[in-house]
Amino acid sequence: MTDRFRVLVIDDDPGVRDYLEALVSRQGYQVFAADGGEEALRGLDESRPDLITLDVVLPGMDGLETLRELKKRLPEVPVVMLSGHGQARTIVEAMRLGASDFLRKPFEVEELELAFQKALEKRALKAEVEQLRGRARTETELLLLDGENRKMKEVREIIEQVADTDITILIRGESGTGKEVVARSIFQLSNRKDAPFVKVNCAALPSELLESELFGFEKGAFTGAQKRKLGKFEFANHGTIFLDEISEMHPNLQAKLLQVLQDGEFSRLGGEADVRVDTRIIAATNRNLEKAVQEGSFREDLFYRLNVVTILLPPLRERRDAVPVLADFFLRKYNEQYRKSVKQLSPETLSVMMQYQWPGNVRELENIVKRIVVLGNEQAVISEIAEKVRPGQTEGDTEEIELSSIGLDLSNGGGVDLKAIAKRAAQIAEKRVIQRVLHQTRWNRKEAAERLQISYKALLYKMKEAGLSERA
Repeated sequence: MTDRFRVLVIDDDPGVRDYLEALVSRQGYQVFAADGGEEALRGLDESRPDLITLDVVLPGMDGLETLRELKKRLPEVPVVMLSGHGQARTIVEAMRLGASDFLRKPFEVEELELAFQKALEKRALKAEVEQLRGRARTETELLLLDGENRKMKEVREIIEQVADTDITILIRGESGTGKEVVARSIFQLSNRKDAPFVKVNCAALPSELLESELFGFEKGAFTGAQKRKLGKFEFANHGTIFLDEISEMHPNLQAKLLQVLQDGEFSRLGGEADVRVDTRIIAATNRNLEKAVQEGSFREDLFYRLNVVTILLPPLRERRDAVPVLADFFLRKYNEQYRKSVKQLSPETLSVMMQYQWPGNVRELENIVKRIVVLGNEQAVISEIAEKVRPGQTEGDTEEIELSSIGLDLSNGGGVDLKAIAKRAAQIAEKRVIQRVLHQTRWNRKEAAERLQISYKALLYKMKEAGLSERA
């Protein structure tokens, strides 16, 4: 069982303090109370609050000065300011110092509940952004490798050109190619990177639930709507919203999304007033939207609004040179996550991986490597995809290892030594992995050896064997 959210109530009026304690407790929070700023600051180690309510008028250290000190010590904890005056200058200064909301006394119970909901959800979104930010660079570098694949070069160029704009982007590609990683990399490079990144999977919810998820609802909008709920667009205000599987959105809901794209406005379910937001939209799909428009399942006007800039991600089979590098990364990632020590993949496994078509793309490759690490049996896992590999399979792969490069000549009708061919293909794959890691480490051989999980001496031998002794 996880700990309840902890709320610190700071107010010098015993009646208001008792009222707030009772009110907050009824909402399921654990409550701590202080009658002034000095007492609250002294007790922070004990209260360890997730959220704070703070009266503006306090004896001694006033509310604004207390807020300033709180944000120094607990910058991530939201603070809801309370005041019986609500002067514009005070409100502006409180928001400048980092207050998450400002309520005038007396306030309705629903107002406090909504302020808590907004503050805690924004905090959760910010924490998610920080967590994702930590791993986004690694994942992006893996996906957008600095290799020579022409299609991925085009992807990188488009990202660099459009990231720091507010232009709407449509990311297209097969399932598992990394559309979300591209969306997050655009977000990281944009001038909105310090605001929320909110993802919504349009295929995960039925139309009615998706509408309330995106746009929120007012109290009483439908049976069970006991209080107002903010939608994802409001939480993404000044930030970025990523609409995954946009093709699965119901046409009726598409019209509402079109209004947001055109005017930056929408209305909550059951609401009368329009809500205005400043949100950048990135959408993604693995379907043929042109065909969906022809069939009438996707609005043509919405398609043109979304299709301002398109990023087309190639499937993994069309950039197969990335397979060894990705496999090595996932091997290290899941060795660390599951505390395993699975060594490098064998040359035979790499050979099979280089020939496989990868219908599930990068996601399938990641899952395969994860199973190898968890089960500790490389052969049992890889045999499943080996059965699906046809000798000489090259369909759709413009960058696959040429048959001549592995010494295979079928023109003379002679015999074929499959073991020798597999060994040669594995050597080529190994050379490419070593070359890529050396490039990524700026030819720091010690660091490269650590990343490849081999000894420094073994790396030097393999470099010499592969003709990589010189940086050129």
